[in-house]
Amino acid sequence: MTALVLDFGGPVLRTPFELLRGAETRLGLADGALGWTGPFDPSVDEDWRLMQGHAITERDYWQRKADEFAALTGREASFRGLMDVLFDAPEQELVRPEARRLAEDARGAGIPVAVCTNDMQAFHGLEWVQRNEFLKLVDVLVDGSVEHILKPDPRIYLMVVERLGLAAADCVFVDDQPGNVAGAEAVGMPSVWFDVTEPSSSYAEARALLGLGA
Repeated sequence: MTALVLDFGGPVLRTPFELLRGAETRLGLADGALGWTGPFDPSVDEDWRLMQGHAITERDYWQRKADEFAALTGREASFRGLMDVLFDAPEQELVRPEARRLAEDARGAGIPVAVCTNDMQAFHGLEWVQRNEFLKLVDVLVDGSVEHILKPDPRIYLMVVERLGLAAADCVFVDDQPGNVAGAEAVGMPSVWFDVTEPSSSYAEARALLGLGA
C-alpha cells in the first residue's frame, strides 16, 4: 500500500463522547449532564442507534445534540456552538498520540498521508483548522463541508485518490463509521473500521496493511 487516508474525527481527533466530562467541568454542569454515549453504549443512546440504522444522518445526530446542549446551557443551537465547547482544550489533549505516530511513521516510510473528513470546517471553523498542528503532517486534505460532497458518496473518495495521484487500491482508508468504510470499499479502497472503543487494535490493523511496524 502506498498511501494512508484517515478520517479525522475518531481516528485522529478524540470523539466528542470522550470530551463530555471536561466540557461539563468547564461549564459547571453536573457530572453526566451531557449524557450522550454514542458507540460507547449504544443501548442508551437512541439517536445513535437511529443514525447507525440510517434513519437519520450524522449531521442530524449532532444537530439533535446541539439542540439539547442549547436547551441545557442557553448557548447557540449549532454544530459550532457545541463543538467549540467540547473541543476547547490544547491540541495534545484532542489528537490521539497514536494517530500522530502513525502519520509520522507513514511519512518517514515515504507513504503520503491524506485526511478525508465530512465536517471539519462545519464543526470547527477555518481558523481552528488552520492552526491544527497535526494537519501539517497531511499531504492532501479533503473536507466534505468545503467540497459539498459527503462520505459515503463515491465522488469524495475518488477526489482523494485523484489528488494523491494514486489508484484507490493503493490506499488504506481508516474511518470509525461503518457506512463510510463501506463507501471506500465500494470504490476499491482497502479499509479499516476504526473502533473508537478499542483504538489500539485499529491502529495495528492499519499499520499491518501499510507494512509499518507496531
